Amino acid sequence: MTSTAASATVVVDGAYELAEGGRWFDGRYVYVDILSGRLFELRDDRDDRDDAGPTQLARLDVPLGAVAPVSDRPGSWIAAAGTGIALLTPDGTLEWLDRPEDRTPAPSRMNDGVADPAGRFWAGSMAYDGTPGAGSLYRTDLDGTVVRVLDGLTIANGPAFTADGTTMYLADTAVGTVLRCRVDPVSGDLLGGPEIFVRLRDDEGSPDGMTVDAEGCLWVALWGAGAVRRYHPDGRLLHTLTVPAPHPTSVCLPPDTNRLFVTTARHGVTDPTATSGAVLGFPVTIGGTAACSWQGRF
Repeated sequence: MTSTAASATVVVDGAYELAEGGRWFDGRYVYVDILSGRLFELRDDRDDRDDAGPTQLARLDVPLGAVAPVSDRPGSWIAAAGTGIALLTPDGTLEWLDRPEDRTPAPSRMNDGVADPAGRFWAGSMAYDGTPGAGSLYRTDLDGTVVRVLDGLTIANGPAFTADGTTMYLADTAVGTVLRCRVDPVSGDLLGGPEIFVRLRDDEGSPDGMTVDAEGCLWVALWGAGAVRRYHPDGRLLHTLTVPAPHPTSVCLPPDTNRLFVTTARHGVTDPTATSGAVLGFPVTIGGTAACSWQGRF
């Protein structure tokens, strides 16, 4: 196992409360500020002007956990927002597919989410007060049906898929575990129960956002530890990268760029600096893959 403290570049000093959900779509880096309900993009073809920062694409009146673009509907997104899953239209309107967290006993919200290679959208949930076992994982199928896939989670975070769509990694942040699930790429059903891929000690931080790189290794942002880890598919820890902020929340590896984007949070930081609540950039030697779209049809 190796460890580095590579120089971080502050790509966006946004003073975000809870930046999250960083993904790479069609030459642009897309991320959210969950609690303020805002969606941003940072284009790769922006010029070198000092004000060439992120563009705010939407601002909702509910928390926004994550998005994925809707295939063949430019400017539209499927969103894990508020208490459910919705389509976010180019004019900022939410068209709800379902609000399953309205039917839970503890006040809850949606959290991180991602589309899989088959075009389905997966997103987790959590109770606002962190009630143990109150979180769930949902799958939105191509016909718009929202299915509860797993329950009994606490803070469901960071779904990440291998390139063939047969393996999904899922973090339960509050209990310090990363789960690995076998997925039927045709139906989206889980094949057997989830297994524990990594269990972290309290002093190692809590697993948050995740991504799989071009070599099939898993990158995990560690909330509370100021670090990002890279794991081999067999569970071996390969590398630890020090992040100059206590709460990294998501990781994104664009293809063929040798850079890593990390979002961070100001939430829970007593004396935040410019690196908390920001988007940070790091030089790396391995690329990722572009994120997937939701292929839903109505």
